[in-house]
Amino acid sequence: MGLVVQKYGGSSVADAEGIKRVAKRIVEAKKNGHQVVVVVSAMGDTTDELIDLAQQVSPIPAGREFDMLLTAGERISMALLAMAIKNLGHEAQSFTGSQAGVITDSVHNKARIIDVTPGRIRTALEEGNIAIVAGFQGVSHDKKDITTLGRGGSDTTAVALAAALEAEVCEIYTDVDGVFTADPRVVRKARKIDWISSEDMLELASSGSKVLLHRCVEYARRYNIPIHVRSSFSGLRGTWVSNEPQGDQKVEQALISGVAHDTSEAKITVVGVPDKPGEAAAIFRTVSDAEINIDMVVQNVSAASTGLTDISFTLPKADGHKAMESLTKAQPVIGFDSLRYDDQIAKISLVGAGMKTNPGVTASFFEALSNAGVNIELISTSEIRISVVTRADDVNEAVRAVHTAFGLDSDTDEAVVYGGTGR
Repeated sequence: MGLVVQKYGGSSVADAEGIKRVAKRIVEAKKNGHQVVVVVSAMGDTTDELIDLAQQVSPIPAGREFDMLLTAGERISMALLAMAIKNLGHEAQSFTGSQAGVITDSVHNKARIIDVTPGRIRTALEEGNIAIVAGFQGVSHDKKDITTLGRGGSDTTAVALAAALEAEVCEIYTDVDGVFTADPRVVRKARKIDWISSEDMLELASSGSKVLLHRCVEYARRYNIPIHVRSSFSGLRGTWVSNEPQGDQKVEQALISGVAHDTSEAKITVVGVPDKPGEAAAIFRTVSDAEINIDMVVQNVSAASTGLTDISFTLPKADGHKAMESLTKAQPVIGFDSLRYDDQIAKISLVGAGMKTNPGVTASFFEALSNAGVNIELISTSEIRISVVTRADDVNEAVRAVHTAFGLDSDTDEAVVYGGTGR
């Protein structure tokens, strides 16, 4: 039996009973002959509560101290879980991200992993222990400050450790039974997927599917680490995410893998941009210098009479204020007329590698939205994805309509959501 990395989300360790249940599952894997490394998130809503507390003290918390505060949640979880495992008669050692050798860049609140040196984890495993690692955190390579990886960063911690330790599999335990064709909280007839390619999963995660973080899938694809998404509340087989099918997994890939939606984005429209070379570059350089990621971009055809055009793009809501502030400061240099900000939007994405060779997919997608009375504001496509931006109020109805239109509805039992967050 080889080495297994298991990751448990906040809903799985939300209380003492949850921690005890998780400890039993970990010990069972150990008894089956595996070496076990566990990555754990903060309990329940602990991270949100810490964020609220910080904002009560300071409207704009300093990045370094904010990270120091937020990492406390995972430390609590890892220590309690190690205690629960020891109570079951097995040895466990807990490690912070820095102790586990998770080395990151110096960007606070959304650091990226640049190396993993798990020497202490290897030693713990060689001594017969179960290693418990605090997810979501690391240490900067230059100043040795504590950093956090952004929301959902425990997924990335788990896959990074699995790659560094050459694990057989990285098991991501959550509060649903696997990856579904849509969010089961919105589409009760969503179907569980047995196997999905890393490519399709990366598109779903990037488009708003909450079951896996896109950085985690990207890391797993790069290092060829199979991911098994399962529920910590049941013993059912989950969804395998890998570059190639394994064992008895289905080889034939579905036309459409699923429908994802995202309500965490906002839209900025730069009005009255001179239609000449360099203007768009200046706009996006300004946003980039503020360390803000852009998702969808649309530029209108310029009006012949004015020679001006409008450029719209989407970005995370959390970065909306910073982007507007940066663009406003750059307005005299760039020379646009005004800015418009809209945070009442939603993105809906249809994902599937099969759509490359099926020309009717795009037409069916837009027909489904039209029949549901959903208006489209922006459109973006890739070889395996079509994304549109609509009003936030229309998103649930739109997702259900598209899901049904492509025959993704399950004929059997409705999807079960054991917890409340999907992580």
